[in-house]
Amino acid sequence: MIERLRRHPVPMATRFGHSVVLSYALPAAVLAPLLPAGLRLDTYSGFGFVAIGVVSTRRLRPAYLPSRIGLDAVLVGYRIMTAFGTPTGRTMRGLYVLRSDTDRRLLRLGANALTRYHYHQARIRDTSTDTCVRIDVSTVDGRAELALRADISAESGLPEGSPFATMGDARRFAGPLPYTFDHEPSTGSIVVVKAFRSAWRPRPVAVTVPRPGFLVRGPFAGTRPVLANAFHVADLDYGWHRGRAYAPDGSPR
Repeated sequence: MIERLRRHPVPMATRFGHSVVLSYALPAAVLAPLLPAGLRLDTYSGFGFVAIGVVSTRRLRPAYLPSRIGLDAVLVGYRIMTAFGTPTGRTMRGLYVLRSDTDRRLLRLGANALTRYHYHQARIRDTSTDTCVRIDVSTVDGRAELALRADISAESGLPEGSPFATMGDARRFAGPLPYTFDHEPSTGSIVVVKAFRSAWRPRPVAVTVPRPGFLVRGPFAGTRPVLANAFHVADLDYGWHRGRAYAPDGSPR
């Protein structure tokens, strides 16, 4: 019963201040073993992708509560881009959570009680301006240090070395994707959480990332992640529905 309470049972709503999502390409053979049964890696030219999302949220709260009681917070997430199929032939594209960081203790405690999104406490400094998103993250466990600089004053092309042939291809892998996936070990279920959003027009931007700490440790140690794309959105409503559990073959539970 306790495990079932962690299926994202509370719909959430917020407003994004800034959201910058970077996609890093790695060989499919590196990422595929990290996925649970039922999820498959979403690939392009033999690469899989890890998305690093840095989001400033405004008035984050359960969707049925008034916005005035919501929390302002900065969230940092590391997710693998995946796909999940159903017996009817439907395919849902989304993100499988590896790790999350936040600067708000209450949010960390609540999220870890109601999800398996692996939230960690972090010290996050946001010195963004109208033309540049500047985020510095120092994590308590020291495993996910991050420094991000994103020039949001103008649109950019693809990063040097990106595996994407065109910007259109890159946009298909612009996070966050419509779904987030979680794995329930006790039942083998895949928990699917669908997002809702307004005015979704991500812009490609130029970024520098002096410290992508999480991508040089653990299963990524010794690999060479390549920045494949970077997209920015701002000032839009965003939220997540309640999670729903599915069997690994995609049938509802």
